[in-house]
Amino acid sequence: MSPALFDAILALLVVGGGGAAFAFAGGIGGKAQKRVAAVGKVSPAVRGGRAIADASASRRKNVTTLLMELEKQQKAKKQRPTLRRRLERAGLSITPQVYWIICAVLGIVTAAGTLVTHKPWYVALLGAFGMGIGLPRWVVGFLTRRREKKFTGQFANAIDVIVRSVRTGLPTNEALKIVAKESPAPVGPEFTTLIESMKVGVTLEQGLKKMYDNMPTPEVSFFAIVMTVQQKSGGNLSEALSNLAGVLRDRKRLEGKIKAMSSEAKASAMIIGSLPPVMMGLTWLTSPDYIDLLFTQRMGNLILAGCVTWMAIGIAVMRKMINFKH
Repeated sequence: MSPALFDAILALLVVGGGGAAFAFAGGIGGKAQKRVAAVGKVSPAVRGGRAIADASASRRKNVTTLLMELEKQQKAKKQRPTLRRRLERAGLSITPQVYWIICAVLGIVTAAGTLVTHKPWYVALLGAFGMGIGLPRWVVGFLTRRREKKFTGQFANAIDVIVRSVRTGLPTNEALKIVAKESPAPVGPEFTTLIESMKVGVTLEQGLKKMYDNMPTPEVSFFAIVMTVQQKSGGNLSEALSNLAGVLRDRKRLEGKIKAMSSEAKASAMIIGSLPPVMMGLTWLTSPDYIDLLFTQRMGNLILAGCVTWMAIGIAVMRKMINFKH
């Protein structure tokens, strides 16, 4: 082997060994690993975006779960309430036992008065049923509707008080206390019950459920949903309640518009429905012998029963036609 060829082979071996040593020592590999680490490393901005996305997804999941629970509660509330619950909604402080005693006294007095005037026994039975069962139920329903209407008229102002209190930096509980102290009945007593329940360990969600049990109106349902969602998922409470107050005022304005537009139909229905009883009373006063056959003869009783039935059906149909849901 010539010296020149030997030198060339030796140079190649030296270069190859040096390259292998450099490669195994981590020169190029270290840079590659650094590049891979740099590419795989998540920047703070990306981590922040992922955290926000995860928080939004969790919030949407919580809100969806909460709305499903509230829907189940609304379906459960459609069941017929107990007598005690109906008395509480009417604002009456009597017990069911006192209510039934009043019903029995009214029924007995009506039946006795009817029998004293020598009316048939079935007339006494119908009168006792109407005065002992029908009249108290109507009174309770009337008081309940009047109380709910009064509550709805004051509720938007109460929400505005909460909004202004929250915007000034007060906690939600303090804002609720202000409403309970400053608002007139029935809004004030309902919020007072809510505050007192929270003092003994009841959560806000449970207290709002109790409020809806006492005042089952859509406005209270909206308020409970907003407060519960804000408590569980966060958000701007003052803005949400401010929007709710605007919605409630829009509903009130729409109710007034519907009432004004349907007033003519309601007046016509009242006149048409009151004509038969009025004419019957006038005929009784002017010609009692002429109309007394309806009460003394069997055929007259059947005719009178048919007239009452058809009048009731007609009044129900007219009531359905002039009442609008909004």
